[in-house]
Order: sequence, then C-alpha cells, then structure tokens
Amino acid sequence: MTQSTHRPFAPAKAEAPIAANPTPTAQTEHPAYRLAFQDHDFLLRDDLRPVRFQLELMKPELLLQEARINSTFVFYGSARIPSPEEADALLAAATPETRAIAESLVAKSRYYGIARELAHLASTQPPRADGTRDFVVCSGGGPSIMEAANRGAWEAQAPSIGLNIVLPFEQLPNPYVTPGLSVQFHYFALRKMHFLMRARAVAVFPGGFGTFDELFELLTLVQTGKMKAVPILLYGRDFWNRVVNFRALAEEGVISPADLELFRIVETAEEGWEIVRSASAPAIVPPADDPAPVADGS
Repeated sequence: MTQSTHRPFAPAKAEAPIAANPTPTAQTEHPAYRLAFQDHDFLLRDDLRPVRFQLELMKPELLLQEARINSTFVFYGSARIPSPEEADALLAAATPETRAIAESLVAKSRYYGIARELAHLASTQPPRADGTRDFVVCSGGGPSIMEAANRGAWEAQAPSIGLNIVLPFEQLPNPYVTPGLSVQFHYFALRKMHFLMRARAVAVFPGGFGTFDELFELLTLVQTGKMKAVPILLYGRDFWNRVVNFRALAEEGVISPADLELFRIVETAEEGWEIVRSASAPAIVPPADDPAPVADGS
C-alpha cells in the first residue's frame, strides 16, 4: 500500500517522546493525561480486548507484507520430540518409570530429520520475479519439530517464520527463526489465524493437544469450505492410525467418506514435497538441475 509523502500533521512517532516526558505537575503525572497508545494500563483493560485483537492481526500481517511473503508452508508438531543430537541425553536422564516414554520419544526423533529435510526442499523455491516468496516455512517458533522446520529453511539460506505464544513458562524462539519474522502472540485464536492466512501446504507431525487442535481446526475449515483446500500431510502412518481412527468417523456417519481425502498420510520428505509440487504446479519453479517435466500429451 502506497502512502502519501505529504504530511500536514506531525506524525505520532515525532510527538510521542514529547508526550512521554511532560513537565511534572499534578495533572501531567496522572494516568488520565497519558496518550492513549502510550498508556499500557489502558491498553490492557478488558474493554480494550477488541483493539488488542486488531493489533495482533495487523502487526504480523504488516511484517509479512513488508517481507514480501506471498505464501507459506506450515509445520505443526510436538515440542517434545528430541533432535537426533538430543536423543542420547533424553535416554540417559530417564528413570525406570519414564524409560518407556523416553524410548517412544527417541524413536520419533527421525521426524526431526524429516521435517528439517522437507523444510529445506520447500525453501529452495526461488523468489518470484517481483521478489515475493512462496512456500516460506512457518512454524510455532519453539523447539523440536518447530525447530527442525526453521533449521531446514536456515540451512537453505532462506527466511522462515516463527509464531510463538506467551505461556506460563517462557518459550523462547528457536535460534533458526529469521529474527524479523519472529512474532509473539497472546491470543491463540489470532496465532492460529496467521498460521493459515497464507498457507499453501501444511505438514503435521506427531504431536499432542496443540497439534491436534491445529490439525482439526484446519480440517474443519477445509471441510466446510471456509478455506480453500491445500495439501495436508500427516507424517507417520503408525502414529496417526494408532491415535485417531479416521475411518471409524466415516463409518459412524459423523464425517463423509470423502473427508478422508482431505489429507494424505506420508513418511518421507520427498513423498510429501512431491504431493505439494503436484498440487501447486505451475506455482513451483523447478531448480536448474530439476527441469520441468515434459507433457506427454495425454
């Protein structure tokens, strides 16, 4: 959006420092005198929740616009699965009571590598002629599968997004998120909205409540037509077939058999990326060593 350079009024940015340091008097030291946008107590009132919603919608949107990000490849998954480098330490720290769980998590550490590889494949997609980018990796910004996704993009020397959330225990962004695309949210609803506003593909790795929340909201949005269909990749056939009986939902009549086609269960990075490529052609530009397939005339 182009803004006029003609500014007849002093910008808020110029006057804010003046307003923040008034000459002390009984009036200027009272909270009522603060500029509304400099009054944190005012902004944090329950009455201002709609304004905070708007701010959490606008700030990330402006950041992504300015970074010329056209579409994203979203990665969901557990924050507890260790990287291969962390697997031995997790087992060493396990007690007899927690050994089985630690072994289960360590067995899933292969998904860290798969997420990392898939993110790297997506991040090799070059920018468009106008400089905008597609399939920019977007994660929850935290550890484990989220870290793997951002790490794969970082290793491809591509930008990636991290959408963190304020939790009772501090969750720092993983070190592979592009600093200018590392965003923190208070509201889960706004965070989930930003996950999907630019999503062109979604990869869902084994995870817990948060991953299920994000997955089933996504499936509902596509099922109801509120969101255009995108490739939805569920990684780990053994995991998903054990924890969710999707076919039973169809047999019970609470979803349509056609709803089972909304997602694909996959195992490898290459398999997932090929599904995304096939669904997104001609948006994906093949790299120089991967020439475009020749049409067979069928």
